[in-house]
Amino acid sequence: MRKDASSMSMDFPNCRQLTHCNMNSVVWKLVLLALILFALKTVILHPFPGFWWIQQKGIHWTAASTTPAFQSSVRKDKFLEVPQIAWGLNNQKIAFARACLTARLLNRTLLMPSLSASLFYKEVELLEAVAFDKIFQFERFNTMCNGFIRLGRYSDLLNQAKPFELQKGSGRKWTKEKDLHQLEQCKEDSVDKFELIQIVGKNPFLWHDHWPVTDYAKIFECMSFVEEIEEEAVKVISKIREVGAKARSESFAHDHTSGSLIQSVPYIAVHMRVEKDWMIHCKKLEQRLNINQICSNKTEITERVAKISVLQKPIVVYLAVADSLLEDNSILSGWHQGLLPFEKKKLGVWDIYKKYPYLVQSAIDYEVCLRADVFIGNSYSTFSSLIVLERTLKLIKIGVARSCGRDARLPSYAYNIVGKDGGPQSWMTDFSASNLQSISYGTNNVSCESKVLQSKWK
Repeated sequence: MRKDASSMSMDFPNCRQLTHCNMNSVVWKLVLLALILFALKTVILHPFPGFWWIQQKGIHWTAASTTPAFQSSVRKDKFLEVPQIAWGLNNQKIAFARACLTARLLNRTLLMPSLSASLFYKEVELLEAVAFDKIFQFERFNTMCNGFIRLGRYSDLLNQAKPFELQKGSGRKWTKEKDLHQLEQCKEDSVDKFELIQIVGKNPFLWHDHWPVTDYAKIFECMSFVEEIEEEAVKVISKIREVGAKARSESFAHDHTSGSLIQSVPYIAVHMRVEKDWMIHCKKLEQRLNINQICSNKTEITERVAKISVLQKPIVVYLAVADSLLEDNSILSGWHQGLLPFEKKKLGVWDIYKKYPYLVQSAIDYEVCLRADVFIGNSYSTFSSLIVLERTLKLIKIGVARSCGRDARLPSYAYNIVGKDGGPQSWMTDFSASNLQSISYGTNNVSCESKVLQSKWK
């Protein structure tokens, strides 16, 4: 019996050994379960390249991307329609953003609006309509603004039922509070049940503003010009840098910029607002606001730009002007030594511009100014203001909240305001503003600080 017992003890583990085996088995099962869960998480959360964001129980996982993560989705079965958008390029961008934020407030998809290719803004019947997706990238907008704003097409409408017409108020009696109350009423069931809310009335640019600068900036981030426009802008910039490289090689015998380095030759861009429509507008605005810091003549602009000493001369100064409205033919004269002024025709790129309507010409100039090493504009111009907004946002994203001093990166200036040493005032967008007043209608209160938490844009 002892022998049998001894044999059995060799064939079967004792209690301590059995417990140890069971523990090993449990550990391996847990490890295997963890591996399975990790694999499932990878498949579920990253089913395809370019995955942007997902929300679960208030927790966000964000892939390596510059696309913002937003908490809520936008309804795809309810729509908002706005009137054709008019005026200049950047007034149209602001109007579009305002329409987007109105749709967001109502939790509706904004039907892709029509923009205006021409510059007529009083004779509505003369406005040349152009679809949004002929100027800006439609799909990229929806990808970048996913969960914040959504654009839809008219083919997305499911039925042909009569829409709910929303008449936007106008006049002095129509206040910002009344406007917001009207929009809040549209969220009630009696109106919200309509598939389509159709806004009729004034141009969206003139609607009341209910949103902070940061909300507008999110939309502007999502707006990219179509490839054709960007390619044309690259051609113009390449020509500017080529001319600059040639001027430097003639001034410095040792400086022979090779073709591969031409794209690094710096240039200055000046949004030179001296056209007849602007001079009429700015003088009226100065009288109404009782200030004298809006209008700037050619002499004031050239004198102040000459006092910017951040780049080595000679350097090309590209002058962005609305040629069809320009009456002063002397804008290329009077510049200080080392500053080489060029506009479209002298630069030899007029053939690029002349085949397009005003809106596209303005879009090309916008990109040329946006990508300049130094930009100088007018703080009461929406064109200048939105360029500075985008340049400020680029700086914030790389951790730069101030652009003061000689070592400033991507500096911008307002030539209509006298700054240090008689030069133009350093300019960054104030991202702490609660509304778009300073961007829409301008301000003389500009500085070289962005006034925003950098973490908000990371």
